[in-house]
Amino acid sequence: MKVIRSLNSTELPLNKAVATVGNFDGVHIGHRKIFQKVVERASETGGTSLVITFHPHPLRVLAPDRGVKMLTPLDDKLTLIEASGIDVVVVINFNRDFASLEPEEFVRRILLEGLGVVHLFVGHNYRFGRDKRGDTILLRRLSKKYGFKVNVVRNLKVAGVPVSSSRIRHLLGWGRVYEAASLLGRAYSIKGRVIKGSGRGADLLGVPTANLQTEYEVIPKEGVYAVKVRVGRQIYDGVANIGKNPTFGLQEPSYEVHILDFSKDLLGEEIRVYFIERLRGERRFKGPEQLRTQILLDIERARGILKTKRINIYP
Repeated sequence: MKVIRSLNSTELPLNKAVATVGNFDGVHIGHRKIFQKVVERASETGGTSLVITFHPHPLRVLAPDRGVKMLTPLDDKLTLIEASGIDVVVVINFNRDFASLEPEEFVRRILLEGLGVVHLFVGHNYRFGRDKRGDTILLRRLSKKYGFKVNVVRNLKVAGVPVSSSRIRHLLGWGRVYEAASLLGRAYSIKGRVIKGSGRGADLLGVPTANLQTEYEVIPKEGVYAVKVRVGRQIYDGVANIGKNPTFGLQEPSYEVHILDFSKDLLGEEIRVYFIERLRGERRFKGPEQLRTQILLDIERARGILKTKRINIYP
């Protein structure tokens, strides 16, 4: 998959681009439904399948006070889009000048003249242009005026509820990672580097942990989780703890992972943690021995869950 990061690229416009446009944070099953239609149509017409996305997220520019947290960093988003079979992604630098484009100017100058779009797929609630003045009704009108095709795709629903990035953020904030996975089409994951911890896990509790430093913005609710862990190309079972470890009175949240049946020193290495199911919330224990007993119970419960639950884990 080719990634183009400038609208001034000499590789633009593309040949008969069949496109979709949006933020696609999380790259959930609703997004992938649209990508599939784009890929199929491009294959039928001999065109180029294209995803147009923005960086940073428009709300970061237009409403920074809302503090919207991203499910997927840009690199993850591109990896997931590539897995859908898309030929080209154009990443548009979103700034206030770009945001000021009138809807028709965006369609004519960016989509048609700049990118070579001949067929556009969008969600039914798609809005575009200055102050979100453009909608699917205007888009259909413009398609007739300028001679390109538009398909409006209905929102995908799970259990009667539309799949959305905001819904996934809420589920993760509630610790409902298994439900979030059903909307993502994969386990939610974070990536980070293993840093030196306090040593309590191995020395005091007999359960060594990898302490993770991560820049990911959306972290599941504090608690203990059954997880999968990618180390290099290998996948291991594990148990993760997110929180302030109240038994020891920590002030800052920490992210600790115990990898089952694993003894290698991971200090300085990058690993990815996939959240499969929440085991329990954080609790304060009377002392290290009581905490160790609970951790061993958590490990055994996690082993059972990880043997029976089947969830995609990629990238």
